[in-house]
Amino acid sequence: MHSSNATTPGGELVHTVETLCNSIAFLLEAGAGAGIVYTVVSCISISRFLESHASDTSPCCPGVTVIKPLCGDEWNLSEHLGSFLVQDYAGPVQYIFGVCDAEDIALKTVSMLRHRFPEQDITIVTDARLYGSNRKIANLINMMSHAAYDVICFADSDVLVDRSYLRKIVSALQQPGVGVVTCAYRSVCAPGFWSRVGAAMTDYHFLPGVITGLLIGRARPCFGQTIAMTRSTLSQIGGLEQFSDHLAEDYAIGDAVRRIGLTVAIPRFFVCHARAEKTLSQLCAQELRWSRTVYAADRRGHQGAVFMHPLSLAVLATLASMGSPVAVALVGASLAARMLLVFLMNAATGRRQEQLWWLPLCDVLQFSIYVGSFCSTRVTWRGEKFQVSKNGLLSSADASDFPPK
Repeated sequence: MHSSNATTPGGELVHTVETLCNSIAFLLEAGAGAGIVYTVVSCISISRFLESHASDTSPCCPGVTVIKPLCGDEWNLSEHLGSFLVQDYAGPVQYIFGVCDAEDIALKTVSMLRHRFPEQDITIVTDARLYGSNRKIANLINMMSHAAYDVICFADSDVLVDRSYLRKIVSALQQPGVGVVTCAYRSVCAPGFWSRVGAAMTDYHFLPGVITGLLIGRARPCFGQTIAMTRSTLSQIGGLEQFSDHLAEDYAIGDAVRRIGLTVAIPRFFVCHARAEKTLSQLCAQELRWSRTVYAADRRGHQGAVFMHPLSLAVLATLASMGSPVAVALVGASLAARMLLVFLMNAATGRRQEQLWWLPLCDVLQFSIYVGSFCSTRVTWRGEKFQVSKNGLLSSADASDFPPK
């Protein structure tokens, strides 16, 4: 009588591998199922987010200082900065544009805008002083001493807004208990395939995640695209200097405001954030920095974000199970749920429907970047390399400081 293969050393190994694969496949199928549920909840959240609109008419229109940190030439920089200069706002507005380098090419754009809008109060600050590894914070600190008004609106250079932007921001800031106003953002993309992929990652992954997190009370965001607060609130949290080494300085500012008992308000409208990556490497570097920024700001939330990738989990489950009917069905269900989310997101943001046959590949790439965010503590920001500590602090590093991949 011969023993079965399962009793031989080789048979035991095969049995162990099969059991392991089945267990992994089961976990992946469960994760994909949870991800599909999350995607359906996201679809509901998108509609609910825009259901109510707060009034954009302020009881009063205090003076506002808009502070814009600049660094280098950017796609459509003139249009993006110019959108802030044509605000339909009754109060006085001061615009401060700041650079760290007197030779920065962005100054040419600001000079052109000065001639185009001579009626606007525009201040240019050139100051190379640094206070830590975060050059953006250093730029903001250098500009703050030139601010004329009590209401301060920090806004990134690659943001496009409509004419009612300041009205809505100031109105939200004047609500009881509000310490900071920030804005959710959708994408506007430069011509080119990789910028379209980046825009899809913003609109169909990041933005639904933010909206869903707000609906279930899990998200506590504060976005650098808009951070509006009073000078008094900034003083109460201890000023900007404390954020000079933070990677997620915007999140840290919002957290500091919440710690003094005030809230971070997010009005029910979107600003636009530019995506202009020209190559896959640029796209991956940008997404990795953002993903590691989220990880530095909210580790548990970032770990739980695995359920934002149902399609990739379902594909992996199919591979691990050698094509089980359940896993294959989950792939189809994931695709259907993602397409529904894309349709609803386009309707909410006013995007034109496009041929999106490449979106499944985009989802897989997004998942790969998500996994990669756990594998290293390095980021590239404005061409410089940094290490990120466990508490989210930056330290400058040369390429030679990193171990080989």
